[in-house]
Amino acid sequence: MNLNLKGKNALVCGSSKGIGKAAAFELAQLGANVTLVARTGEKLAAVKQELPRVAGQNHDFLVADFGNIADLQKKVSGLVALKPIHILVNNTGGPGASPLMDASLDDFKQAFQKHVICNHVLTRLTLKGMKASKYGRIINIISTSVKEPLNGLGVSNTIRNAVANWAKTLSNEIGQTGITVNNVLPGFTQTERLTELIQHNAEASGMSEETIMKAMQAEVPLGRFADPKEIAAAIAFLASPAASYITGTNLVVDGGRTKSL
Repeated sequence: MNLNLKGKNALVCGSSKGIGKAAAFELAQLGANVTLVARTGEKLAAVKQELPRVAGQNHDFLVADFGNIADLQKKVSGLVALKPIHILVNNTGGPGASPLMDASLDDFKQAFQKHVICNHVLTRLTLKGMKASKYGRIINIISTSVKEPLNGLGVSNTIRNAVANWAKTLSNEIGQTGITVNNVLPGFTQTERLTELIQHNAEASGMSEETIMKAMQAEVPLGRFADPKEIAAAIAFLASPAASYITGTNLVVDGGRTKSL
């Protein structure tokens, strides 16, 4: 199986922590040159120093806020002027937890911009280089809510499905180029995002965080939360030459929790 990414350039969003950081490590381990993207330069600099590196491998980072599209476009335009991006990992923090009717119009607008619009902007900026290089992988990190809406995550359920349909449409439109577009749907994963959700649910229900955590784990046939590395392994596979005939699909990585096929 060919998993070699030597000579490939990867742009990994939200890579200062969590699943994004784990994905950056896996891609670097397979030989890719990784460009990290997040809002905090100090964290990115620290992650860059930790990334696996062999002779000829170069990693860098961009400090960018998905709330500022003009700045994001400027910085990524500068990057692709220097080198093609072969692997784009679209990943950003999920919208806050709340019932659908408690969400404001701004909640929807901000989430749509950070997920759908920014994915679209980054793809348009990197697609030319993928086509010229005859190698392209676009991987979107979304949620199992694409298959089964999750309670208390009204905005997230809505926006994640928008990303999934955007990705499916794109995969159909660019399939003849050989560039693949896929979504990874993580389940409960040990990240700051999960900790925040547990705290929110505990406050809303009056139950302890431990009780909430055990109830969540009981929903998972494997009986535990995922390590970010386990999600990252799926991302790295989809980025590899071995996944060349996989496109337009949702890869669920949730320990079996999603009940639908």
